[in-house]
Amino acid sequence: MKNLYIYGLNHVLMSKRVAVTGLGVLSCIGNDVKSFWNNLIHGVCGIDYITEFPTDGLPVKIAGKIRNFNPEEYGMDKPFIRKQDPFTIFAMASAWQAMNDSGLVAGQNIDPLRLSTYVSSGIGGFETIQREVAKMIEDPTGQWISPLFVPTMIADMAGGQIAIKYGAQGSCIGIVTACATATHSIGEAFRAIHHGYTDAVIAGGTDHCAIPLGAAAFGNARALSRAEDPKHACLPFNADRGGFVMADGSAVLILEEMEHAKARGAHIYAEVVGYGSTCDAYHATAPRPDGSTQAACIKEALDQAAFDPAADQVYVNAHGTGTKLNDVAETTALKLAFGDEAYKIHISSTKSMHGHMFGASGAAEAVATVLALQEGIIPPTINLDKPDPECDLDYTPNTAKKAALTLGLSDSFGFGGHNACIAFRKI
Repeated sequence: MKNLYIYGLNHVLMSKRVAVTGLGVLSCIGNDVKSFWNNLIHGVCGIDYITEFPTDGLPVKIAGKIRNFNPEEYGMDKPFIRKQDPFTIFAMASAWQAMNDSGLVAGQNIDPLRLSTYVSSGIGGFETIQREVAKMIEDPTGQWISPLFVPTMIADMAGGQIAIKYGAQGSCIGIVTACATATHSIGEAFRAIHHGYTDAVIAGGTDHCAIPLGAAAFGNARALSRAEDPKHACLPFNADRGGFVMADGSAVLILEEMEHAKARGAHIYAEVVGYGSTCDAYHATAPRPDGSTQAACIKEALDQAAFDPAADQVYVNAHGTGTKLNDVAETTALKLAFGDEAYKIHISSTKSMHGHMFGASGAAEAVATVLALQEGIIPPTINLDKPDPECDLDYTPNTAKKAALTLGLSDSFGFGGHNACIAFRKI
């Protein structure tokens, strides 16, 4: 028994390298990875007027909505689609892309018990909650409340359904940290593989918040941009920025133990080399103004990645929401984390094109970071025509740039003070 314990402990404590072997995205600028990336590097904005529901009287009328999307093209059948909230359907679409891309098949080239799922949502089934609560208000007896209400709206259901679909019998964990949800999910997946607990993880995030209740809630909180022109509404690091723009979407990355990936001849996009996680412990919605805790999070990922200022060319996909408080605090955090090197790194906020996908944003931005490393192209921050003097770093304004990148970071900060940062290295 003692020998078994020692063997198990050694197995868990063994450090393993972690590869990215599959990608999937669903967003307002593309329903697949190829179109998402092509639109990013060409500065295409997917934010537009909301046509899916009436906006009369709502504080905002623009969002990044998923369009021309047929779930049946992503391996789902009509009965399944009818029973699910859009946040789960979105997640299934991204997971289908990523799993097909990776070539992993449980029971064939990976032990089902060594395939895990870390996919969650910042809110969960928001549309389902809105619909079922309206029923309850109309009829307090609750007789018309769907028996599927709870298993449809809970935030862990996207991961649960993905695990069922792909026979992933390892850990299935739903991390909910607001806008940092997906980044934490990817980071914790990295740790699980790195320390030997699992061989591969389906990791990412999903959200469907651009609904009337979301528009009213975030709008009344004065968090949303009220710009009339949807193509010039999300303005990260711009002096004229006035808030973020809601967007729907999902993204999934397949993380896999490096030797396992190599043994089966998988395509390796990049290596995950670092992960930082801290909490502001300051305010429910506002970031810590001095950037200290955000900087500690970024520095943790940098240290694990063995950042070398003399050798590394760095790209940071910033959280960059376009809110007054976030962009200044994030700039401060990057200066603290990188020191004098902050003015040499390449930064951009792709939210300027795809909006803020809440719990999905970190995963979509991780996909962008991985592709930036692979392709040697930095996506731009569009609409950066009037830089804020307090945001004085290189945010890649308006036009994509080529660079021989070696290290990529993606950071996310969420309500509740949640901070997460993941680091990727070019293969």
